[in-house]
Order: sequence, then C-alpha cells, then structure tokens
Amino acid sequence: MLKGNLYVNILRFAVPLIISGILQLLFNAIDMIVVGKFSGSASMAAVSSTGSLINLITNLFIGLSVGSSVCIARRIGRGDMEEVSKAVQTSICIAFISGVVLTVFGILFSRKLLIMMKSPEDVIDLSTLYLRIYFTGMTATMVYNFASAILRAKGDTKRPLIALSIAGVLNALLNLFFVIAAKMDVAGVALASSISSYVSAILVLIVLISDPGMIQLDIRHLYIDREALKDISLVGIPAGIQGTVFSLSNVVIQSSINSFGGIVMAGNGAASSIEGFVYNAMNAFYQTCLTFTSQNVGAGQLKRSGKILFVCELFVVLTGAVLGYGVYLNGESFLRIYSDDIDVIAAGMIRMYYVCRVYFLCGMMDVFVGSLRGMGSSVLPMIVSLLGACAFRLVWIATYFRNHHDIQSLYVSYPYSWILTASVHFLTILFVYFRLKRNTGNETK
Repeated sequence: MLKGNLYVNILRFAVPLIISGILQLLFNAIDMIVVGKFSGSASMAAVSSTGSLINLITNLFIGLSVGSSVCIARRIGRGDMEEVSKAVQTSICIAFISGVVLTVFGILFSRKLLIMMKSPEDVIDLSTLYLRIYFTGMTATMVYNFASAILRAKGDTKRPLIALSIAGVLNALLNLFFVIAAKMDVAGVALASSISSYVSAILVLIVLISDPGMIQLDIRHLYIDREALKDISLVGIPAGIQGTVFSLSNVVIQSSINSFGGIVMAGNGAASSIEGFVYNAMNAFYQTCLTFTSQNVGAGQLKRSGKILFVCELFVVLTGAVLGYGVYLNGESFLRIYSDDIDVIAAGMIRMYYVCRVYFLCGMMDVFVGSLRGMGSSVLPMIVSLLGACAFRLVWIATYFRNHHDIQSLYVSYPYSWILTASVHFLTILFVYFRLKRNTGNETK
C-alpha cells in the first residue's frame, strides 16, 4: 500500500474484495431465488422487502467496523505494533457486544418495524418470521465484518474470501435442503443464512487467532482499550450514522414501494438484488481507497493519497458502467432467475432502467467518501451524504412523488441524489486535503 505501482496493487487488493462482496450478496440472493422458485411470489416479497430494514438496524455497527479498519491501518502505517494489537482486541470486543445487542433488538422489534413500513398483510407474517430467525445469526455477521476489516487493514483480502466461499457453498446447500426437502419456506432460508454466517465468523476468527504477526487475536483476554475505542469511534460513529440514515431513507422508499403491492415489491426486490452485485463490485474500490489512504496518511505520504483517489475513481467508473449497463441489457434474463412471473419481471425492469444504467455515479460518490475517511475526516462526508442523498430523497418523496404517484418518479430520485452528493464530496476532498497538508506542514513524499 505504501509503495509500488498503484494500478497493480489496487487491483490485487480489490479483486478478492469484489468476489467477497458478490459471495456475501449470494446469501440473500439465493434466499430469494429459492423461495421465488419453490414457494411463490408472496414468500419472495417477504424476503426481498426486509433488506432495507436489516441495513437500517445494522449499519450503525457496520460503520464501527469501518472505523476499526481505518484505526488499525493508520497504526500499521505508523509501525506502532503495540497499538495495533490494542485496536484488534478492542474491535473484536465491539463485534461481540454489537452482535448480541442486534440479535435481541431484531427478534423483539421486527414485527413493529415492519408495521411501520406498511408491509402488506399477505407478507408481514412471513417477513417477521424470516427476520427473527435471520437475526439469530447477527453476532456472527458482526464478528465476520470486524474480523475482515482487521485483515483488510493489514492488506489481506484473500483469507476473508476463502472463509466466505466456504460459507456461501454451505448456505446454498442448506437453502435447497430446508426449502425443498424440509418444506420450511422462509424459515428455511433464514436458518441457512444464520448457520452459514456462524461458519464464516468462526473461520476468520481462526485466521486472527493463528496469525503470527501484529494482528494476532488473544480470544481468552479480550478487552476494550480506551484510546483505540476513541479512534475507532471518531471515524466509525459518523460512518455508522451515515449508513443508518441512508438506510432510513431507503426504508421510506421501500414503504412507498410497498404501496404498489406484492408484484412491484417482488420485482423491486429482485432488481435490487441483481444491482447489489454491481454495487458490491464498485464498493470494493471504496474499501480499497479507504484502506490505502489510511495507511499512506499514517505513514506521512499524503501526496500519494491523491493518486490513490484517481486510480480508484477510474476503476469504479469502468466497473459501474460496464457491469451496470450490462445488467440492464440482460435484465429480463437475470430477473427470470428469481421469478417466472411476467409482471414481476416487468416491474424489475423499470427499476433497472433508472438505476443500473447510471450506477457508476453511486460508485464515484462512495469512493470520494472512502478518500475522506482515509484522511481522517468522517463527520464532513456524513453531513454531505445526509443532506445530498438522504434529505434530498425524503424531500423528493414528500413533494414530487406525492404529486406524481408512479414508480418511475420514485426511482429517478436515485441518480439525481448521486450527482448532487458526489459533486459536493469532490469539493470537500479539496478542502480536507489542503487543510491536512497545511496542518502537517508536510510536503509529502
């Protein structure tokens, strides 16, 4: 991360992340495919409509894993091994605590939150059952995310990929068994996801425990270091708040989608799942920019962070444009994987028309955020994102969508919000970069 050809090194780091993101998405995609094919549209809508709610509940703690990655990468860049160890122990402690909290909250409040989202009566019972079982695996999900963040901070994206690959294969096999053989419907796919999450978490914990170097985990003596917690929180809490409010705006959008009925819900869910593969491919460059920038800023190489941003933006635009438009052109074929219902496919294609073709704009926006957080600025991108994307979408729904109550007027809010937010992020980067350069008095290497 600190030397060598950035194009080559960034791709080496990002490609395993892309594959990991795709595999992680397969957990939910396989859930929808199996229930869509073997249980029907109502079950598919029940599973697909829960994604935004799950993200809403979990994103605050996922943001803390981002803070862990930045904190540990900075300390590695400075060569401070003792402080790295403290941050590793603290991160895994946070993972266990947050996982337990999320499990209890999800089981207790799933139905109430679905009612608030105006989930239809023919779907809400199935959605509630799915969520309650799904949240039994939340401790494992948190542990996997934090442990993977630790490994990424060191530059290791391959071993989390191996763990996720094993869990992904298990998830697919369990889905088929629970739904087709055991006739468990949505309960079966939720249970398969929960079990596979524990497998992936155990595997990455074994990697950390057996690591001979700076990120070795002592599972018998976990503790929270105050200074490490502070560093993690400074980046992680704003990142988590941003993700939570983003999810809140998506929950409001999902509630608006729910008003169009089960067919549109199923089509939207299938299209969202397919788009997710494109998003995760792009998101790998956000994580790459975040980690590379963090290590280089920690090592005093501020000038190199500008080059990192340029290379990551180039790759994310190419990835988003090629994959996004490719998915749209082959949208009907992809949607048939999820459902044979012609109306569901038609509803999914409407979303793809407005989102997939310009998805690279979302990738650009995220990479800007990665650069800002890597430079130690997490509050500014949070504020910009909340105003430029979340508040904009909520105002759009309250005004334009209310006067033009059709699904197209809802989807078009996405690209408009990406353009607005990315533009302001770019200006923010210039401000943060020159302020950091002035404050450090370092001409950079």
